[in-house]
Amino acid sequence: MGTQGAEHYFSSQPSTPMKRRPLSVVLAGEKRQLQTAGGIFSPDGVDKGTTILLSEAPPPATEGNLLDIGCGWGPIALSLALHSPEATIYAVDVNERSIELTNDNAKSLDLGNVHASTPEAVDPDVRFNTIWSNPPIRVGKSELHSILLMWLPRLAHNGIAYLVVQKNLGSDSLQRWLTTELTEQFPDAGFTVARDSTNKAFRILRVTRTNP
Repeated sequence: MGTQGAEHYFSSQPSTPMKRRPLSVVLAGEKRQLQTAGGIFSPDGVDKGTTILLSEAPPPATEGNLLDIGCGWGPIALSLALHSPEATIYAVDVNERSIELTNDNAKSLDLGNVHASTPEAVDPDVRFNTIWSNPPIRVGKSELHSILLMWLPRLAHNGIAYLVVQKNLGSDSLQRWLTTELTEQFPDAGFTVARDSTNKAFRILRVTRTNP
């Protein structure tokens, strides 16, 4: 991220005007022609953490509801939709520009199963079989914790979330916190938190819900 970096990709409306530009990226093994713009997370391509998540997480559920938390221009949501055409993909972001780009990029790929919106617009009764996220660590610890506690309890029975987190941004302490918090707050949900894979700079944390 350039100097504008944290500007503002987690503000609901970036202060700079929206200038769309073409983006050529490989998703689900094929080159895709999409659109991006400044003022969002990783506007110039698929960032390193997301690349690791997309290449190392096991395949998502093939049906039901899948979720991408913090969608940016859409790499995770679009990959979920390309992999699981029978599933419904929810993509959430606080940044209105990200929501618009994800929906438009889904349309350009004829992915009618992607629905990007603000978090509040998602029906709280929806349960997710798979959650994939490169969570917005830089929003700060308390904000990050409240985002994760909003979504992880919405995992379906036997649902699994995969979160990619940079080691030097606290993946190990996040794993410990999640283990404690989910067990204490939802003792009957059967949550387990484990380290699914380790890359030099990133870890993928796996959160599983074993009870309905």
